[in-house]
Amino acid sequence: MPSKLRTLICVVLAGATSPALAQQAKTCPPELVADEPVVPVSIEHDDIVAGTLGFDQIRDFGRRLFVARFNRCDGAGRPATTGAGTKRDVPTVSEEGERLTDGQVVQLRTSGPDAAACVGCHSLPETGGAGDFAANVFGLAGALDPVTLSIGHSRSVERNAPGMHGAGPVEMLAREMSTELRQRAAGLADGAHTLVTKGVAFAVEIAGGEVVRAEGIDRDLVVKPFTQAGTVVSLREFSTNAMNLHHGMQAEERFDLNPAKGFDPDFDEDGVTRELTIGDQTAISLWQAQLSTPTRALPKGRVARAMVTRGESVFDEIGCAACHKPAMVLESRMFVEPNPFNRPGTCAGAEEGCPPIAFDMTHTGERPRLEKGPGSTAIVRAYTDLKRHNLCDAPAPGAIRYFCNEQLAQGRPEQDGRPGAEFFMTRRLWDVGSSAPYGHRGDIGTITEAILYHGGEGRASRDAFATRSTDDQKALVAFLKTLQVIPQSELED
Repeated sequence: MPSKLRTLICVVLAGATSPALAQQAKTCPPELVADEPVVPVSIEHDDIVAGTLGFDQIRDFGRRLFVARFNRCDGAGRPATTGAGTKRDVPTVSEEGERLTDGQVVQLRTSGPDAAACVGCHSLPETGGAGDFAANVFGLAGALDPVTLSIGHSRSVERNAPGMHGAGPVEMLAREMSTELRQRAAGLADGAHTLVTKGVAFAVEIAGGEVVRAEGIDRDLVVKPFTQAGTVVSLREFSTNAMNLHHGMQAEERFDLNPAKGFDPDFDEDGVTRELTIGDQTAISLWQAQLSTPTRALPKGRVARAMVTRGESVFDEIGCAACHKPAMVLESRMFVEPNPFNRPGTCAGAEEGCPPIAFDMTHTGERPRLEKGPGSTAIVRAYTDLKRHNLCDAPAPGAIRYFCNEQLAQGRPEQDGRPGAEFFMTRRLWDVGSSAPYGHRGDIGTITEAILYHGGEGRASRDAFATRSTDDQKALVAFLKTLQVIPQSELED
C-alpha cells in the first residue's frame, strides 16, 4: 500500500496589505525589446506563507494570471517541449508535411499551444466558468511529437472546458475520500472488498497487500476530481498541466526545479526562465479554489416553485441521485494548498518548497460561499459521487452509445471487459442550469437530450425518465435549471 500520508500544518492566510515582494522583473527576448510582458513580475510562495501578502492580494494576482493573454515576453510558447512536458527538437514541419514555422511553433488548435489565456475557454457565465463548443480542446494531441494537424479520435480526446466554480470544495471532498479509502484498504486480507466513503462504494481487489483492481477509481485509491475522465488530482496539477499545454507557460516546480528535467531553467528553449514561480501556481490555484459555490436560483411564483419541488422528487424517484448525490459532508471547512496527493512535478508540500496554507471556504472568497454544517463540517451540494461510470450500453442493436466516441483511454483502466475510454467521472450538476452546452464534448444543447443519451449504468434512470409524464419531465428539467453559478455582477450588496 502507499506510504503514510503527509501531515499538513495549515497556516491561515493573513490579511496583510503590505506591498507584494516580487522576483526580478521579466524581460523580453532581444528581438522583442520594444514590447513588454503582460505579467511583468511573479510572486513567491514564501511571501504567501509568511503573511507578507494578504488574501486579497493573492486572490487578485491569481485572477490576473487567469485572465492574462500571455506573450513571448512572459514565456508563452514551448518550441522544444510537447504539451505533455517532454523534450523534443524544435519542430519546423508537421508530420503531414505542412510547414509550420522556423524556430518557434506558433499556436495550433491541435497540438497547441492553443490559447493565449485561461479565460479564453473558461468564461461562461463569467470568468472561471465553462466554455462554448468553439473553445473545445484536443487532449493528448499535444503530447505528440512531431506535432499533428489531426484531431481524429485515434490521436486525441475532444473535451469541452469545465466550469471551475465550486472547485475548492470538490478538491477537498476528493482528498477526504482518498484518505478514508486508503485507511480502509490498509491491512485488508487478499480478496474482493467494497470500500465505502461519503456513502460512495468502490469495489476493489487486493493481492499481496496491493490493490490490483478497482472500479470507478484508479488502483492508487486517489479520487481525481478534475477533467471529465477523472484523471487530475488537484487544481494545482490542473493549472500546471494547462499552462504548459495550452499556453506554453512552464511552472518552475515541474521544469526549472525538477530533477527529472535536469533542473533546466529554460527547458522549452524559449529564452525565458521562471515563467511561473511556485508562488504564481499557488496564487492561481487559490483563486480558483475561492470562486463562488454554485447555488439554487429559485423561480418566483407558487406554481413555478411547486414544479421545481416536484422535479427534485422525480430526480430522486428515478434514481438520478444514486450517482449524482445531492450532498456530501466535508469534515473540514478549510481549503489547504497544496494537495498532499499531488504527483511528481506538482508541488505537494514543504519538502518541495511549498509549505501548506489554508483558508476557510465558508468565510473567505467569492459569494455564495460553501454552506456550513454542524460543528466544523461543511455541506457540498455538488450532485456527484466523484466516481467513474460507464454511460454506454454494450454494442448491440438499439444500444445507447452516444458518450462512447473516444478511442484513447487517457489513463482510465479497463473495467469488466469494457475499455477505459468509456468511463467518465460523474458530472457535477450544481451548475447545470448555467453551464450549457453539455456532455464531455459540449455537443448537447438541452438537458433533456443529455438525460436521454444516458446508457450503461445510467440506462435504468434514463428509461424511467422517458416513461414519465411530460409534466414530470418538465418538472425535472425545471429543477435542474435552478442549479446555477450566480455571476458576481448579479449579486446584491
